[in-house]
Amino acid sequence: MRSERKEGKRDEMRREEDRKCTVTKQESLSSNLSDSTAMPERINDFQGQSFQKLRRACLRRGALFKDPLFPATNQSLFYKREPPLGLTWKRPREICKDPRLFVDGISTRDLHQGSLGNCWMVAAISCLASEPSLWKKVIPDHVDQEWNPKRLDLYAGIFHFRFWRLGRWMDVVVDDRLPVSRDGVLLFCRSATPREFWSALLEKAYAKLNGCYEALEGGNTAEALIDFTGGVSEPFSLDREALSLNSDQRRSFFQTLAKVHERKSLITCSIRPAEGETVESVLECGLVRGHAYGITAVKKVRLGERLLKTGGTSRLFMVRMRNPWGTTDWTGAWSQGSEQWQQLSRAEREKMGLIVRDVGEFWMDFEDFCHHFTDVVVCRLVDRTLLWPSSHWIEERCYGEWALAPTTPGPPPSTVFQSNCTMTLGKNNIKPGGTKQQGNRKEARLRESQQERGKRGRCDPDRKKATTEDDEGEVNGVWEAQMDKRSRCGGCINHRDTFLHNPQFMFEVRGKEEEVLICLQQEDRRIRRKNGGGENLPIGFEVLKVEVNRCSRVQCVVEQAASSVYMDSRSVTLRATLAPGRYVVLPTTFLPGTTGRFLLRLLSHSNVKLRELTEDLPSPSVFHCFLPQPTSVTTVHLRRASGLSPPKQTVPDVYAVVRCENDTIRTRVFKEEGNPEFNFRIIFYRRYPDTHISVELWSRGLLWDSLLGEARLQTAESERSRSHVIDLRGGQSRSGFRGCIYVETSSSVCLTDL
Repeated sequence: MRSERKEGKRDEMRREEDRKCTVTKQESLSSNLSDSTAMPERINDFQGQSFQKLRRACLRRGALFKDPLFPATNQSLFYKREPPLGLTWKRPREICKDPRLFVDGISTRDLHQGSLGNCWMVAAISCLASEPSLWKKVIPDHVDQEWNPKRLDLYAGIFHFRFWRLGRWMDVVVDDRLPVSRDGVLLFCRSATPREFWSALLEKAYAKLNGCYEALEGGNTAEALIDFTGGVSEPFSLDREALSLNSDQRRSFFQTLAKVHERKSLITCSIRPAEGETVESVLECGLVRGHAYGITAVKKVRLGERLLKTGGTSRLFMVRMRNPWGTTDWTGAWSQGSEQWQQLSRAEREKMGLIVRDVGEFWMDFEDFCHHFTDVVVCRLVDRTLLWPSSHWIEERCYGEWALAPTTPGPPPSTVFQSNCTMTLGKNNIKPGGTKQQGNRKEARLRESQQERGKRGRCDPDRKKATTEDDEGEVNGVWEAQMDKRSRCGGCINHRDTFLHNPQFMFEVRGKEEEVLICLQQEDRRIRRKNGGGENLPIGFEVLKVEVNRCSRVQCVVEQAASSVYMDSRSVTLRATLAPGRYVVLPTTFLPGTTGRFLLRLLSHSNVKLRELTEDLPSPSVFHCFLPQPTSVTTVHLRRASGLSPPKQTVPDVYAVVRCENDTIRTRVFKEEGNPEFNFRIIFYRRYPDTHISVELWSRGLLWDSLLGEARLQTAESERSRSHVIDLRGGQSRSGFRGCIYVETSSSVCLTDL
């Protein structure tokens, strides 16, 4: 009889659990239906642990969950140092009588750092806590995960949280056993309310994702923001002297922060310790060096007449900040005990919007902010929706890998011929000497960053690493001995012979100038710290402007459109405004021969497409299969035209058409331009190198277009870069004006080395 009751109780528990699962699924489905534009993202179980299956199994057994993959032992705590004396692991019900996941909702006051040097993570969570749409992604099913004091039999001691890693949301399961000091207090992150445990459990899940608690010592706020949001972090290094002296520059930067904050971006900041200064040392004004603060508001304030008499200015640019420690550090102007703050009543402050919501928050004048802080990180949020306002970022992403050439039998590496194309860099086409200067500049940045990193500490927002010349020579000696064009790990642009072996990704900017945000993220290695590894690779990328009709891998660097810094951070970001044209991004490690996986993300406002280039030559169409194979390749750089406006006539809208064999490429229309600057580069794979290439200039009309004139180019099969100035013939050029075009050409018989 007793066993039947027991079995009946288990059946009831099972039915209750199944009902909850059904309700959760229905709520999820309802949510998806209500937001039909949302792009569903797949959730991956970390280490193969399914929260629902594990919870159901625990309820059936009537036992609380004990995580075998993250046990309550020292190996989950530290890998170098010894745990403190008297440390024990306790479940929340052993710490207090009535535990809760949340008490009165979630806020930044629920976060106190504890004895772990992970303020970079706590600052990121502090930003997260201020936006419900963000923390609900990290803490899924938050209502269902809450303790139910009326149904303690449904509690299984198991929780789950989600983090974004290399383009995928990972669902991390933990049990509720937490490390407690001998004083009975949580050792690490905790809430100001003793019976609230969401922050401690979230920290435990993040520690599991990274290997152990000690692996969270020292980190990068930008990385944590990405892990918690799936956004793109963009660092800003502040020139304090320029911002202090130049009010226009300061106002422009304030407007940038106000704009990104209005669009729900997350912002953190820190003060980089200078040489001889220690991390977490305190300035006279109360701010802490090397400490990550969160910016919770950016506001322009109008002062009343009473304050104008004493203050002098009618508007103030203000930022509200929060210290993850939960203490108010700032003692300068507009701090809570300052003269400025006391002059206003609480009602006046609320009317002006100078509200302090949580413990540890304080206001600063933006001029003071620029005077003290050195680094700002902006995490721009990306919502993968089908329909999205043009003011928001639209994301394209591609996965890739820096890999050695395959060892399995296959086609031999492409033969290297002497190319007639010189490697030139920069928007102004700097000649080959510029390549070395560019490489030296990157190497210098890495060395400088290594020196800076030695001066910084655990909460450094911009950790970088140098590579010594000895290491570089050793790697190059091994790498260059086995150079193979099938490899995809050629190193940075310093290494001219292998740089173009890297993965290549192409995108196109159409119509007009476009602001793009490019982010390169490498796989996380922090989990390897327990085994003596865990160092990030120094990574970066180059953006090359290529021919408008290119559809195969770049074989020669002609024009460099943009370049990132090289850092040993998990992500490197570059924001640039690019002219219309086709571009290729080359993600690279600093040294050749270094392998790893990465994610390349491209954000734009007009949905710019991104795709990988895998073939050295364009694939022939079905029709071209019956024609002879190409024997040479020619690039045509149509620079400009002049004299297209006849005397005493209106300036025409003009465009150019370039024809070679069966290929026809047309430029965009240049409105009312008698001397258009085309800056238009095309590539042709030629079967009949002796035939000419024609360049036609046309005037656009209301009913039909008219030919202004034509120029013909004759190129040799193999020739270095050659400039042409050719008079236009035919068309309207017969009617008295003499237009001409300025063109550069180069040709090679080596199809894969131009």
